[in-house]
Amino acid sequence: MGCGRWNIQLIGCIIQSGGGAERRCRHDGGRAPNPRRTRIFLAEKGITLPTQQVDLMALAQTSPAYAAINPLKRVPALVLDDGTVITESIAICRYFEALKPDPPMFGRGALEVARIEMWNRRLELHLLFPVSHVFRNSHPAMKDMEVPQVPAWAEANKPRIQEFIALLDEELKDRPFVAGNAFTVADITGLVAIDFMKPAKLAVPNELKHLKRWHADIAARPSAAA
Repeated sequence: MGCGRWNIQLIGCIIQSGGGAERRCRHDGGRAPNPRRTRIFLAEKGITLPTQQVDLMALAQTSPAYAAINPLKRVPALVLDDGTVITESIAICRYFEALKPDPPMFGRGALEVARIEMWNRRLELHLLFPVSHVFRNSHPAMKDMEVPQVPAWAEANKPRIQEFIALLDEELKDRPFVAGNAFTVADITGLVAIDFMKPAKLAVPNELKHLKRWHADIAARPSAAA
């Protein structure tokens, strides 16, 4: 599904509508984890949006123009034609899930929805966030963005990451996807988190074969390149 239905754009601009169709503008941040989560989700939904990038390394997200869109100065952000702003990657994903329920990425039915939510939160709290803490507090490229960097906090998160991925490996021995037998938003969060380990100079041990199998399968999906 292209942008003809919604006339949406990603990142960095507010689009004024010239007609009756609702327009949306998405503000993106390249390979940063949370914008990538949104892009993968949209790709799985078959939704294509024009995108305007926000140069995070140039601190474009701190500019007055972008701060007027999101005072927290974080990406991604979705701006609707009426000026409504939706920030946070999962909130944006839920917006599009409601507009285009198929394929269901947040589940259907009470148990399935709860299970997917449980795993998505586990992956955020125990993997994506700790990996981000390591990266932001140890990588030289982050010295002007994470002020002050706290190397001890980076080190403190490393064993937590290894403990959780060992648990995740055990969980994946009996199922193809994180939350069950279908690809969901939890797999997107997991993929982004595992991939973000590389710039954080972290590695998945070779003995975690179930996790490595899962990662290879998810990374091979066309949406992973979004």
